[in-house]
Amino acid sequence: MHTKIDEIKKNESKPIIVKNFLDKAEILKFQKLYSDLPVEVDNKRQKIVKKKWSINFEKELQINYKNKLKSIIGDYQMDNPNSKDNLESLGLFQESFLPVSLHVDTGFNFNKIIFKQTLVPLSEEGETIIFKNRFYGCSTTFSINPTELAAKGYNKRSSEHINLYNGETFDKKIHDKYLKHEEIGNLKGLKVELIYKWKLGDILVFDRTNLHCSSSNLKNRKLGFTSSTIKL
Repeated sequence: MHTKIDEIKKNESKPIIVKNFLDKAEILKFQKLYSDLPVEVDNKRQKIVKKKWSINFEKELQINYKNKLKSIIGDYQMDNPNSKDNLESLGLFQESFLPVSLHVDTGFNFNKIIFKQTLVPLSEEGETIIFKNRFYGCSTTFSINPTELAAKGYNKRSSEHINLYNGETFDKKIHDKYLKHEEIGNLKGLKVELIYKWKLGDILVFDRTNLHCSSSNLKNRKLGFTSSTIKL
């Protein structure tokens, strides 16, 4: 459990979508950057490819991205795992061919004041579901499926969320429209804060304590860039 929960909560807010965060030229630069970066993870089971943006690539674009982000969220420090070459990283590109399941990206250092997480869509296809529910443990993928709970990955696997909230049955209409890849029993007690349909040029900003996942509406593939931040 994070030790600075009071400080974390002071910085929490509802998710926001900033339109035209990237112009057309910047979108193309981000897309090209993804093609140029080395693969960090190619998960055949989850059908997802991950690449980290290390500080050796596109330094001018790095500066522009960090300055634009500061104009939205104020002072922050990047908090992303280093690349496989142990280089500092600005975040993670993820190319997904299956919906990403319910999880939270709170990190593993409980002494940090975790802050905002960002998503920059790099494909028109994609939807992200942000829940009102929050979690103050480590980065965790939540599931009641024994196979998923036994799987290995960066995140901890757990079903502890089932006992954290009120246990109310999840909204069936929302489940049928957006979350059919999740067992409805895995969503007990959860309430939707935002359903975001991806659009090129946008940036989605939300708290790292928010539970979230992809929607099930993924016909082909989606590509996005995510960053995690802390407060000092």
